[in-house]
Amino acid sequence: MLNDKQIKLAHGNGGSENNELITKIFYEAFQNEILEKSEDAAIIENGKLAFCTDSFTISPIFFNGGDIGKISVCGTCNDLAMMGAKPKYLSLAVIIEEGFSVEMLQQIVNSIKKELAVNETIIVTGDTKVVPKGSVDKIFINTTGIGEVIKSDISANNIKEDDVIIVSRDIGTHGATIFAQREGIELESNLKSDCASLYPIIKKLLDENVAIHALRDATRGGVAAVLNEWARASNICIEVDEESLPVCDEVKGLCEILGFEATALANEGTFLIATTKAEAPKILSLLKQFNENASIIGKVTMEQTKKVILNSSWGTKRYLDTPTGELLPRIC
Repeated sequence: MLNDKQIKLAHGNGGSENNELITKIFYEAFQNEILEKSEDAAIIENGKLAFCTDSFTISPIFFNGGDIGKISVCGTCNDLAMMGAKPKYLSLAVIIEEGFSVEMLQQIVNSIKKELAVNETIIVTGDTKVVPKGSVDKIFINTTGIGEVIKSDISANNIKEDDVIIVSRDIGTHGATIFAQREGIELESNLKSDCASLYPIIKKLLDENVAIHALRDATRGGVAAVLNEWARASNICIEVDEESLPVCDEVKGLCEILGFEATALANEGTFLIATTKAEAPKILSLLKQFNENASIIGKVTMEQTKKVILNSSWGTKRYLDTPTGELLPRIC
């Protein structure tokens, strides 16, 4: 059972409380070998298909760089892509609050349609519910996806000593954008969410047949959460060079003012790769075709298993722990 007697916002943060909730309540009740792998998507049908589901409650529903419709497709298709799968079929379930604007709903549906085209996938089934005013905040969406596995054996359990860790672009822009917009913080720059479909980038990597041991998009809990999940799953140590972490000036500024860690901020179009030293330069070159901020940020060692260590520019070391606390609710 959980240590807490009631569910808190922190239990949905993508960090340590969220892990405890999933492990002690859901995994304990529904234990099976597929679920225990704890991947972005389940690999089923003898490795032929990837299967995942996600729910979206983001506030505000329209934000700089996207909306709840776009993120509902990106989120599920990205989870499939992270398992080396091409998104094929999606379901769409929508819970709408009484009084919600039909014009806004049409705008959200148009965003969904546009993002489906990017992934070359289709909605094949769905459900719509309308609830009394006050029963839900405007609109919630659930999408479930099925994908065809193109490259197998991509797993958080496959990371090896001497592997290299690469991030696909600068981090934390989604979390920073949502927080700034939600709190009415006006910025002189055009900071916007990284919300994007990742399959086109992953397809490029798969077409080049590069060695990929693990992939993971850094959503709730950010880069820190992913690295800690990998360290535990593969029983390794990941050492990260702080100076190598790509963070834009706007995100740095918000973090300094508000006391955030960029590594804990959510992303919706940023992913991490674990690969071999030999393949790292080629993969980095391919990623830079999509975003010049792609960077090698660390390496895998066996210094302290199941730990992530941050090496500072001053020569000091500290643990980069799984994020805790409420962080930023309703981020996706």
